[in-house]
Amino acid sequence: MRPRRPNRPATPDPARRQGRPAVNLLRATGTIGGLTLLSRVLGLVRDSLFARFIGASFASDAFLVAFRLPNMFRALFAEGAFASAFIPMFNRKVADPDGKGLADGMDFAERALAVLLPVLLVMTVLLEIFAWPVTMALSGKFNGVTRDQFAFAVELSRITIPYLMLISLVSLFGGLLNSLHKFWVNAAAPILLNLTLIAALLLFHSSDPMVTARNQAIAVSVSGLLQLIWLGWAARANGISLRLRRPRLDPEVKRLLALIWPAALGAGAVQINLVVSTALAASLLAHGSVTYIYLADRLNQLPLGLIGIGLGTVLLPTISRQLGGGEDAAAMHTQNRGLELALLLTLPATVALVLCGEPIAAALFGYGRFTAEDTHFTAQALAAFSIGLPSYILIKVLTPGFHARQDTRTPVRFATISMGVNLALNLALILPLEHIGPPLATAIASTVNMVLLYRTLVKRGHFALDERLRRRAPRLALAALAMGAVLWAGQGLLTPYINGTWPIRFAALAALVTAGCVVYGAATVVLGAFSRDDLALLLRRRRAS
Repeated sequence: MRPRRPNRPATPDPARRQGRPAVNLLRATGTIGGLTLLSRVLGLVRDSLFARFIGASFASDAFLVAFRLPNMFRALFAEGAFASAFIPMFNRKVADPDGKGLADGMDFAERALAVLLPVLLVMTVLLEIFAWPVTMALSGKFNGVTRDQFAFAVELSRITIPYLMLISLVSLFGGLLNSLHKFWVNAAAPILLNLTLIAALLLFHSSDPMVTARNQAIAVSVSGLLQLIWLGWAARANGISLRLRRPRLDPEVKRLLALIWPAALGAGAVQINLVVSTALAASLLAHGSVTYIYLADRLNQLPLGLIGIGLGTVLLPTISRQLGGGEDAAAMHTQNRGLELALLLTLPATVALVLCGEPIAAALFGYGRFTAEDTHFTAQALAAFSIGLPSYILIKVLTPGFHARQDTRTPVRFATISMGVNLALNLALILPLEHIGPPLATAIASTVNMVLLYRTLVKRGHFALDERLRRRAPRLALAALAMGAVLWAGQGLLTPYINGTWPIRFAALAALVTAGCVVYGAATVVLGAFSRDDLALLLRRRRAS
């Protein structure tokens, strides 16, 4: 075994390598965040159309349960486990000074694909065969439905199942491109999902909500094929061409598989918690409750996608390369700046969604088949979800500290504890709080997971808050609270406009967001949480390594 190279002396900017500039964390996160913002805006358009044409009913609940399976699989295996296990191993091969660099990485990717493709095919076939019990597990057979209604829900699940295999192959190509710092290509792929679903809603909606729901299920799998074509073309354009090989379980592939399974639970704890919440809501609450929870989660996922996924995508390959080069100080610096950026962007989003959920939900969903009561219930679920928003995002920032060191077992242990907490709280809260109970349980469980991850990194000496972050974190919290106070006092002025025509609704919502940004930005400067010099430093032009 090659001896570990000693750490290089710290420099004024530990994130910069000797002779080669590091990834600009803000710029890379901003690239991903900008494309994710476009995707999430399209997602809100999709959800608004969904609420208009399907409403909150059994048809909407049945589709959302069917859609929950591919969403869970994507988070557990495609986006979460595969990226967490594959990217550090790939990057270590590319960065190995004794190897052939990218050629060794591509060889490893081909061997991984040769094993994973047959596994995905078998899993897809099995899920199609056992779609009935799978749907029952995800829904609790719904609350008071007929056999024909449940058969309809199973049909929707079967239609969406091929998306699982397609999105996993998309993840392979996306992981390769991310490792080569081509972050934007993979970040743009979900846009195709939203465009496909929007087209299906606009062109193939029906007066019968169940027909519209079935067309949405078809659109899900079509979008998976489109995303695979897009990533495959982009990979080839960037010199990535993977050959199909005969499957062989060599030691490195065995190591990859050993890392994937625990990482699936660790990275997908939030999704697993949402699946539990969905199943309990479908089986114990009135029809429409799954839809309230889903739409609230979609709004809650907007900042999570813009901030958490972008940061996690950039941090994992960056930290793994720094650790592979023996630059522990640089890795610590990178993670501190990631945490600071997460707090800067997350705290105001949390306060805004908790305090202003009602006008936001009304502006986006409150028309057509979606009633005023549906809007109110969605806002209540959103407030409960948003309490845990900082935890959801900090998990994305902290977990790369484990995965970059090829430790996937510790996050899964904590995720298991989190899932136990979520289940216990769901059972305790769902009947007294109804649709508010599952989101609140998910938020508390995620907070438990985040605290365990943070304390363990600190205990192992892999992470410590630097002086800059210790000074700024409480000031960022005060700035967010100041913004919340202003929005709470002023949101009543927008009420007459929130239920107007679409242009008026969006103008009112834009005014609310703009006011929040201005107040928060001013508060961060006044309180010394952020300055123009900091912004200039973060925006400094640096090429990716």
